[in-house]
Amino acid sequence: MTRIWIATIANFFLPGAGYLVLGERALLAIAWLVGALGLTYVEFGIQEAAPQYYWPMFASVLLINTAFAVDVFRRGRALAERRGPLPA
Repeated sequence: MTRIWIATIANFFLPGAGYLVLGERALLAIAWLVGALGLTYVEFGIQEAAPQYYWPMFASVLLINTAFAVDVFRRGRALAERRGPLPA
């Protein structure tokens, strides 16, 4: 269960990283991770250039990251039920 929580937290902060922790969807996980890093770069850059867009973008990124965290948590629990407990 520890590995599932680590994957959940990792996916919240860096979408895609949690899938790599679980050993799932490696190619998609890397693509999501690179996309998340690019979006984070834009999010921080937009704060000064167009401050009126910062909060809507922040809220959108928070929603997406929460959805990724929930997905990897559910996927990790389903894997644990099928295969038995995941190694820590």
